Amino acid sequence: MFIETETTPNPASLKFLPGKQVMVSGTREFTSPEAAEASPLAQAIFDTGDVVNVMFGGNFISVTAAPGADWSALKPQVVAILLDHFVSEAPLFTGGTAADIAVPAEDDLVVEQKAEDADIIDQINDLLETRVRPAVAGDGGDIQFRGYSDGVVYLTMQGACSGCPSSTATLKHGIEGLLKHYVPEVTEVRAA
Repeated sequence: MFIETETTPNPASLKFLPGKQVMVSGTREFTSPEAAEASPLAQAIFDTGDVVNVMFGGNFISVTAAPGADWSALKPQVVAILLDHFVSEAPLFTGGTAADIAVPAEDDLVVEQKAEDADIIDQINDLLETRVRPAVAGDGGDIQFRGYSDGVVYLTMQGACSGCPSSTATLKHGIEGLLKHYVPEVTEVRAA
């Protein structure tokens, strides 16, 4: 088995491509060792001590190194962990946790959704799913809808895109422009 790596726009993150499906659907992000307890693979990557974020996508794993970490030493460790995991066909998540289901909770919304905005929200989510999410996944990340109110769309960047120096430009110039073009009610996009 061969695991490819790709750089991402975030210099602290690398995207690892195992050549196999990682997640059946959705994504799963781990932002701490405690959160990673749901996944033996994520926990092993955090156990290197130099990792602050792990995200599983459909066919990739993005890993963000801690400030000051040296990728030349960390990368072989992560590749070895991934090789062991995929060669042994170990489960991605611990049994019985339902941790592979990535469903944003209502608590994750930053504003209360109004019933009259349902059509606008559906349009926004459709554009995020079909146009934005595939592009962001190409950079080792994901994007989550966090709400819509009075023309403002609230989004959260995840994985390699979280904390990326160009994430603000991506939100303001790329995603905001796309949403404004297709959904005239949208006036602004903000990071949640």
